Amino acid sequence: MSAVLEAFEARLEPMALSSLDAVLAVEQRAYAHPWSHGNFADSLGAGYQAQILMAEDTLLGYFVAMKGVDEVHLLNLTVAPEWQKQGWGRLLLEALAIWSRGQGAQWLWLEVRVSNARALAIYEAHGFRRVGLRKGYYPEHGGLREDAVVMSLGLAGPALNAELTP
Repeated sequence: MSAVLEAFEARLEPMALSSLDAVLAVEQRAYAHPWSHGNFADSLGAGYQAQILMAEDTLLGYFVAMKGVDEVHLLNLTVAPEWQKQGWGRLLLEALAIWSRGQGAQWLWLEVRVSNARALAIYEAHGFRRVGLRKGYYPEHGGLREDAVVMSLGLAGPALNAELTP
């Protein structure tokens, strides 16, 4: 069941160490194999792009991405389970794509579990293409491993080169 707020403004804010308790609570509800406090703290310490999506005092979701020379690698994008299926994942993806273009990135890369059909559909609807498979990339229960689909999105194009005309 999805949560609903009567009327609110959602806003992106930089993820900070002070927000990690809320982020970890969402992460643990969303995944069987969640990131740890150390994963998030290390990402912040490394200067990765990390944003949280807030509505009043409610954490709707977040993303963590690593900038490379001409690309950005999405490491984690999560919407709190009670806020899923309302477009927040798409909004976070679009915010990341806009930031990535502003950094001069030509490509946005990610991996997603082969079993995560909903995420695959969201990424494909956003223009990502399947470009490979990483065997045994994700941990699974009982010491097993799950494959990851490697996806990419080209960021160069008309939107980057468009001129403003009156």
